[in-house]
Amino acid sequence: MTDRDAQWEDVYRSKDEGEVSWFEERPEISLELIAQSGIAPDAALIDIGAGASRLTDCLLEMGFRDLAALDLSRAALTATRDRLPEDVPVTWIAGDVLRWTPEKRYALWHDRAAFHFLTDPADQAAYRDKLIEALMEGGYAVIGTFAPDGPDKCSGQVIEKYDADKLMALLGPEFRLIDSRRHTHVTPGGTEQRFFYALVQKRPAGSP
Repeated sequence: MTDRDAQWEDVYRSKDEGEVSWFEERPEISLELIAQSGIAPDAALIDIGAGASRLTDCLLEMGFRDLAALDLSRAALTATRDRLPEDVPVTWIAGDVLRWTPEKRYALWHDRAAFHFLTDPADQAAYRDKLIEALMEGGYAVIGTFAPDGPDKCSGQVIEKYDADKLMALLGPEFRLIDSRRHTHVTPGGTEQRFFYALVQKRPAGSP
């Protein structure tokens, strides 16, 4: 277990889901952008940095039946798994997205929790490569990060902040921007945090 793994394991073992600053009772912006992508309920979808998020619960309620949740923390995944029925169609993956080997390709990649913690350009490039590897041709990604006027740190860690131009410059010509929006998240403690969200599409091979 790396230091980063251990830190997140400690966070989720020491705090209830509603005590962490990023908690959302219902992740409305993520759900809106996933709906905007138009993917069918039987399409494969993965949540990167899933933590104990309620996104999986909401997607199951909407009829999605091929879900995966990846997180560094086994405790976080266990918390989600324990509140859901045993037979839900979810693959639970405990690991680092940068070291993970996808066993299939996904129609949609969602990440509101992992990408902005990658401040090393080599890690950012590795993330991009993993996104390209894991997404099917024409697949979508919903990526949420802290906005330029958002906080400089989260859980004591320095983060990278994005707007549409910066994100698309990093993702490169393999992706096109479908939609972007800003969002003010209010933490359980009442603090406002500025977020940036983007819906992007992986260009099909041979497309302009």
